[in-house]
Amino acid sequence: MKTNQIQKKEIKKLFNNMDSKPDFLSLLNYTKSVIYGDKAFPFTEKQLNFYININKIKKTREKEVYKTFEVKKKSGKTRTIHAPIKGLKEFQKCLNVILSTIYEPHKNAFGFVIDKSIVDNAKNHIGKNYVYNIDLKDFFPSIDAKRIWGRLTAKPFNLGTTQNRKHIANMIKGVCCTPRQVERLIDDKWTTQSISVLPQGAATSPILTNAICERLDIQLTGLSKRFGLVYSRYADDITFSSMHNTYTTDKGEREAIFESDSTFDQELRRIIKSQNFHINEKKIRLQKRGYKQEVTGLIVNDKVNTPNYYIKELRHWIYFLESKDYDTAYKLFLKKYIKNKGEMNKSKPNMLMVIEGKLLYLKMIKGETNTTYLKLKTRFDRLTEASTLKLSYTVEDFISPTIAEENRNDYNKDINVIIETIFTEGLEKAMNLYTAEK
Repeated sequence: MKTNQIQKKEIKKLFNNMDSKPDFLSLLNYTKSVIYGDKAFPFTEKQLNFYININKIKKTREKEVYKTFEVKKKSGKTRTIHAPIKGLKEFQKCLNVILSTIYEPHKNAFGFVIDKSIVDNAKNHIGKNYVYNIDLKDFFPSIDAKRIWGRLTAKPFNLGTTQNRKHIANMIKGVCCTPRQVERLIDDKWTTQSISVLPQGAATSPILTNAICERLDIQLTGLSKRFGLVYSRYADDITFSSMHNTYTTDKGEREAIFESDSTFDQELRRIIKSQNFHINEKKIRLQKRGYKQEVTGLIVNDKVNTPNYYIKELRHWIYFLESKDYDTAYKLFLKKYIKNKGEMNKSKPNMLMVIEGKLLYLKMIKGETNTTYLKLKTRFDRLTEASTLKLSYTVEDFISPTIAEENRNDYNKDINVIIETIFTEGLEKAMNLYTAEK
């Protein structure tokens, strides 16, 4: 969420002056009042003690604070999400606002950054002859609690100036990390260990990853300037682009930049390894002009655009609603949705909400005056008898009484969280959050 200048000033003041657990608790409660307003119930010291010591509690208690589930990735593999329970989630949500107020990510970091989106990230690479993508392996779980503590004690957080502030860094570490079975490269061999790491699904993980990656961003920005490239990072998705693919070495020799074992490749790998990350070798891609070029799922050949299949799928789903009764339309929709996302856990997706989310995403990518977006939105609005994009329709207008009863609560969700996630992290993440809440 966004905070105003007065709130930011107060958060910074309280953060910089805190030197004890009561000070930390006061900052958390002030931030909670900023987020929830008059509805905020202050955190107690007992609650804080429980969550900062959660990693010391027996493993049988771990399931009580995180709900673990898997979501299907485009590759067909799954991503494990650890979603905190309500109590821990509130602490992490407040901490996220606090940490985001204190720390401003590097200019070339675009993921999970206020007022930046995948569109802003993709715009950096429009119309280039070469687009080079790499992914970092196991991004969130590769960052352990020790690294988080160390980063918090350094600038701009400065929680290492006194013993009491170091203790506060320990508290934050305890709230933000959780034990997991993760892979570590030891003696050139990947082994599994139980380590306290950043969970993918916690509100605090994105800002902390950006803080951890600051040195990585600085060094890769320097590398890109040396080779005349454009660099950007969206979470674990790193992109370089350029109009050229040749480089003159110090010896006066010409070599390809985006080639295995080139000078660029060696430097890139050295930097990433020095920051305790590893490249996912299966996700290295060099995309040349004349072929489809993608950056974080968006086409960047001539302008930022959605893939053709995205529009085609959205048209199909709206057509289902226009030409068939809802039950039939939903069955057709669900068949395709499960094929793309995998089997649902306990609940099924809400068709109207999925379409609405896709329309919001399309609006963000193409713009609110784009004719394709406006035509699809008009068709959907006509179906729902809504003048604006909001979940205020009567469910019975589209769903049989049986299905309506099952889906009624879906329309009462906090849509603001979903919409905010669409614009900052993309539709896939937003729909994953929606499914997780269910």
